[in-house]
Amino acid sequence: MTLVRHAESRRSETPTGVMTTLASPTLGGARSSVWRTEGKPDVKGPVHILDAEQIWTFLEGEATIELDGEISTAGPGDTAVLPAHATRRLTAGPQGYTAIVTAPADAHAWIPGDTGNKVTPPWIA
Repeated sequence: MTLVRHAESRRSETPTGVMTTLASPTLGGARSSVWRTEGKPDVKGPVHILDAEQIWTFLEGEATIELDGEISTAGPGDTAVLPAHATRRLTAGPQGYTAIVTAPADAHAWIPGDTGNKVTPPWIA
């Protein structure tokens, strides 16, 4: 068993929010990654694609999820399963949102039309 202490979690900040890695291959040796996302109020995330399924459980606030042209709103207690290879964008509500997210540790993200620049986000690695 590996116990990852709170003080060992890794924080990554982008213009859209803060991601705190709770477990990943480089943090606890996990094969899957789990992180906490805090979306900044009224901020739209980038349109992107991920080559793996993601599962988002919303703890606080609200987010609009655009997934291949469909729009849904998620709030506290809601869980969204985002399939691999779907074009996605999350927009935080007026109070922002907090969610726990998981995905395979080898997931790659890219901007539509730019498959040459696939990256593993640092909060997943």
